[in-house]
Amino acid sequence: VRTLDIGADKQVDYFNLAHEENPAMGYRAIRICLDRRDIFRTQLRALLRASAYGNIGIMYPMIISVDEVKEIKKIVESIKAELTEKGIEYGEVEQGIMIETPAAVMISDLLAEEVDFFSIGTNDLTQYTLAIDRQNSKLDNIYDSHHPAVLRMIQKTIENGHKAGCWVGICGELGADMTLTETFLKMGIDELSVSPTFVLPIRKLIREMSTK
Repeated sequence: VRTLDIGADKQVDYFNLAHEENPAMGYRAIRICLDRRDIFRTQLRALLRASAYGNIGIMYPMIISVDEVKEIKKIVESIKAELTEKGIEYGEVEQGIMIETPAAVMISDLLAEEVDFFSIGTNDLTQYTLAIDRQNSKLDNIYDSHHPAVLRMIQKTIENGHKAGCWVGICGELGADMTLTETFLKMGIDELSVSPTFVLPIRKLIREMSTK
């Protein structure tokens, strides 16, 4: 379950977020949650309580530093303590982060020591790596999610995650890009997150594929 991921292209009117000149790099996602901790704690408390009834993984978006992850983990531990004190059951949860920026990729070896999994958010990672606003139609001709720099970022993230025992998944449009499925498998990806309509075609392609 991804924690609140609003801001940039995901506006929520009732939050009354101020206008920003560059919202893609602004007040969004985990930055809002760590600033508005009452909202963040409510989400985390609900997820922890739900974990008593089944397996849950919590994923934090737009992470750019180890300090952010450590602060999040402190908050989670404090909520666990509150639940324990009140006699409310909760289970074990996996905690992971989205890798969406070059900063996160470059320190993915350090981040991997703090979490259970990575989910590579290829939409944002592509736009930040190429310095191209993915919502700007005038730049569609040079927006290239297959750019070697993007693929190297993905490879580096997978390698660093695996070294620390993290499983690594891909979400975003590239997860369902069947021209890259074989490439991702050869890179060692553990999971591809796709919309329901792509599940069977991707599964069929993988079953028929040899990555030796």
